[in-house]
Amino acid sequence: MRDFTGALSALRLPALWFERHVQLALLWTPHARREDWLRAGQALQYVLLTATAAGLRTSLLHQATEWPDLRAATALPRHRRCHPQVLIRFGYGPDGALTPRAPGHPAARTATPPATGTGPG
Repeated sequence: MRDFTGALSALRLPALWFERHVQLALLWTPHARREDWLRAGQALQYVLLTATAAGLRTSLLHQATEWPDLRAATALPRHRRCHPQVLIRFGYGPDGALTPRAPGHPAARTATPPATGTGPG
């Protein structure tokens, strides 16, 4: 595991179990149109939520799909309609730090449900 927050260590740590057994998934669409990007985003949301519910960590490896030559290299062999959208790495690891949340707008916290019934008009 890499720790980007501390000082560089002169020692090279041995790979942990989950680092030696990498699990990757390729999220791809049959075309590269805007509606395909939308569906890929919806599918990615589902995959990430499912992985989180199963206790897995994920890492998005989008750099491979940002350059045309790398994108072509990640396409499935012998599959003419494979447009890679993102590579996803799955694994196990420690919990990350909590991320700060803004308190939100006061009107959103005190909103009341709309009144029911008939009014004038």
